[in-house]
Amino acid sequence: MNVARVGSLHNFGPCRRPARSGLPRRVATLSVHTSPLDQPGTGDAGGMNVYIVEVAKRVAEAGVEVEIFTRATASDLPPVVEMAPGVLVRHVVSGPFEGLAKEELPAQLCAFTTGVLRAEAAQAPGWYDLVHSHYWLSGQVGWLAKDRWGVPLVHTAHTLAKVKNLMLAAGDTPEPKARVIGEEQVVAEADRLVANTPTEARELIDLYAADLRRVAVVEPGVDLDRFCPPAVGREDAVKLVARSRFGLPPDAYVVAFVGRIQPLKAPDVLLRAAAELRALDPETARKLVVAVCGGPSGTGLERPTALIELAAELGISDSVRFLPPQPADALADLYRAADLVAVPSHNESFGLVALEAQACGTPVVAAAVGGLVTAVRDGVSGVLVDGHDPVDWARAIGRLLRSPGERARYRLAAAAHARNFSWNRTACGLLAVYREAMSEHRERHAAASATGACS
Repeated sequence: MNVARVGSLHNFGPCRRPARSGLPRRVATLSVHTSPLDQPGTGDAGGMNVYIVEVAKRVAEAGVEVEIFTRATASDLPPVVEMAPGVLVRHVVSGPFEGLAKEELPAQLCAFTTGVLRAEAAQAPGWYDLVHSHYWLSGQVGWLAKDRWGVPLVHTAHTLAKVKNLMLAAGDTPEPKARVIGEEQVVAEADRLVANTPTEARELIDLYAADLRRVAVVEPGVDLDRFCPPAVGREDAVKLVARSRFGLPPDAYVVAFVGRIQPLKAPDVLLRAAAELRALDPETARKLVVAVCGGPSGTGLERPTALIELAAELGISDSVRFLPPQPADALADLYRAADLVAVPSHNESFGLVALEAQACGTPVVAAAVGGLVTAVRDGVSGVLVDGHDPVDWARAIGRLLRSPGERARYRLAAAAHARNFSWNRTACGLLAVYREAMSEHRERHAAASATGACS
């Protein structure tokens, strides 16, 4: 399958907009269900938030203005916020001023679309040159905006209902048919579909009949200035300071989970593995501390204390520390405090947590699913585990904890692997996609005009 792999072959430096580059002047970025200003790790805020923020800043640095539309969730939010130079966040009033579950948001899409169209109508004609929608709800709005404004639509799915339903966690709720249909519509209408990995590109083509020519792979990145390893020779000292910050024992084996607490992310697999390790290797388990950082989200909101209850049921409450979602700088310290970071998700379109951890020099044990196969180099920067059997996870984690030499090799390789990814590189890839979409749109418009003139 010859999918365009834009921005994936080289580690691009900072983008600079050349004269007459064919890039859009201004992009309308749509993020209906979660704001780029929200703290990742709770509610519906996660990797997509990080992606939108980091890419928007770098696209703006390249000379393309970005206006991000998101739903207003409080009455005191200003209509417009400058997030960074060249990047505005527009809060669209659509529905009640409160957080709504994603399942409730389709009923508000009409109101949200009206707010987006009114914002454009208040500007000079041709204010936006391109629409970039994130997640299927935004894609529905983007589809209408594209037709109304006569501009190309670029869409990034981030997650796909058909894929999630194929890899559903036990007891989790399947994605509804309405979402599947909505995704199929957006896939058919978008001028370009941005996939995070070749795996996601194949899923779009095989499961959604996406046009191969419209699919481009642009891998997400990591902030390599913020998420970076300790200086050589300072590793132990940095780890001790970081552990002190979070109240973690200085001499423990620390395995961290970072993410939203929901069945899809499978933090329960890590807790069950910790319990299994007590039977398989009591000496290693005696020193183990599992740090769980995040807040309940999705179907996890139905039982927000379920993970705490599971730890008690398994008899490992004394070995588990629960931490609230952390801002980025503190999160980097948590990665450095850990001996390993576990990413046991049932599905990930990419897996930013895995990449951030590796950038900090911390090896990752991850499920061999979705984008994690790209984010982690199995046997080099971490270990990929087939399936979600807690015994398999306990063996993989226990083996690495007992092998300081192997962990040291993985630490160096993890940081090196992460350096292959950066948000500058991602932004350059997206700008290439924007340029292609703009060029194709102009050609279609010119062809239609010529046909009309001849008739």
